[in-house]
Amino acid sequence: MDEEYDVIVLGTGLTECILSGIMSVNGKKVLHMDRNPYYGGESSSITPLEELYKRFGLPDSPPESMGRGRDWNVDLIPKFLMANGQLVKMLLYTEVTRYLDFKVVEGSFVYKGGKIYKVPSTETEALASNLMGMFEKRRFRKFLVFVANFDENDPKTFEGVDPKATTMRDVYKKFDLGQDVIDFTGHALALYRTDDYLDVPCLETVNRIKLYSESLARYGKSPYLYPLYGLGELPQGFARLSAIYGGTYMLNKPVDDIVMEDGHVVGVKSEGEVARCKQLICDPSYIQDRVRKAGQVIRVICVLSHPIKNTNDANSCQIIIPQNQVNRKSDIYVCMISYAHNVAAQGKYIAIISTTVETSEPEAEIEPALELLEPIDQKFVAISDLYEPTDDGTESQVFASRSYDATTHFETTCNDIKDIYKRMTGSEFDFENMKRKQNDVFGEDEQIGRELMGLFPRKTKSVSRDLTAQFQGIPSPPKHTQAHTHSNTHTNPALPETSTHYTHPVGRF
Repeated sequence: MDEEYDVIVLGTGLTECILSGIMSVNGKKVLHMDRNPYYGGESSSITPLEELYKRFGLPDSPPESMGRGRDWNVDLIPKFLMANGQLVKMLLYTEVTRYLDFKVVEGSFVYKGGKIYKVPSTETEALASNLMGMFEKRRFRKFLVFVANFDENDPKTFEGVDPKATTMRDVYKKFDLGQDVIDFTGHALALYRTDDYLDVPCLETVNRIKLYSESLARYGKSPYLYPLYGLGELPQGFARLSAIYGGTYMLNKPVDDIVMEDGHVVGVKSEGEVARCKQLICDPSYIQDRVRKAGQVIRVICVLSHPIKNTNDANSCQIIIPQNQVNRKSDIYVCMISYAHNVAAQGKYIAIISTTVETSEPEAEIEPALELLEPIDQKFVAISDLYEPTDDGTESQVFASRSYDATTHFETTCNDIKDIYKRMTGSEFDFENMKRKQNDVFGEDEQIGRELMGLFPRKTKSVSRDLTAQFQGIPSPPKHTQAHTHSNTHTNPALPETSTHYTHPVGRF
């Protein structure tokens, strides 16, 4: 460990793993450490189910009705991927898609007047929807045509709207849209958590609605994707990318101190050794003195034996409860996946509720969502502090990520990644910088490639094809049929066992 690195990364959450992968692809010498014996940090997927019970302090073991513990991979942070969003672009440019399989989420729903309604995904569904009346549908259609044609670089598409000055409230007035339609548009399409967006220039909102529409156009059912075996697969995929480009990984490795000299980071001390570095990336838990609390999020994991009512028996869906519908300042979200995604035992469903905490009784705040899920077999409640950095890192060269918020997509996480990248490099984030080099099928040396695939073996998937292959004609990766008989505590069989700390100084090539 007594070496010098360009970048040391602490924590293997999704944000840290993506940045580690980008830096490695760009030729940086990277050391990636985690105090935990598993990948993912706060964005991991917990398996077996018995481990989830222990994590939440439940005294009993899961009942036999829950099936085999190893059949469960339960996300701690509930999110979906926008099919045309920034994270999918990152997966495509880095070709991390070769390690993952996805399914389209079957539907998106919105809460109105105590009931849930499907967010229309086709013109036929829109005409039949009870979300709005006939005349409102016509006005809403005109609004959607405006959004579809809008191009911020072509003033001819503005239709009298100044995207950098006209507020979204004024745009809604222009199209004579009612309050229910405004709630639905701002929260179920633009995916805002609050109504603060109404009184700022409309450009970002219009682009958000365009992103939703373009993501929806990919597959038709909904704009969301979800990886088989859980979200914990995402950081592991980017960890593989970093390893292929020479990244060194150490799990179960305690961090004793961050070494500073004259206000700049110079290294990380662990177990009596110091690894020196020029820059440091970490999650907030590693530098409590350089972050501040910015709120709280409540997340409730609910195990069900049935699909959610009034969702057409969907195996996966999202439900958005707009804040106005329940007299709150921020929305409540429900993400539901199931055994169809290899995250639960046969016939079981996992619904995860999340929202920003607003009162001293967080569990009472999510009651409207719990009512939608009844009956619930078991629930696990977590209230987490949200942290943001107090230091932008330009002087200290210590770059802390933000905590994962209550949103059900990764767009805010990707914005954080792009912001950290800009502060580290001094240049704007460019997806082209994430592209793999021409000669690296799995590293220039085929033998190294085979060793890496043994180190980070890909699980046999049950789906017949990679959905992401449809995006840009990327061929599906070869299937690996290696049997897995053991795994780490907390995580899945895709990773090496780590009884002490695991070091992999890959690829000095």
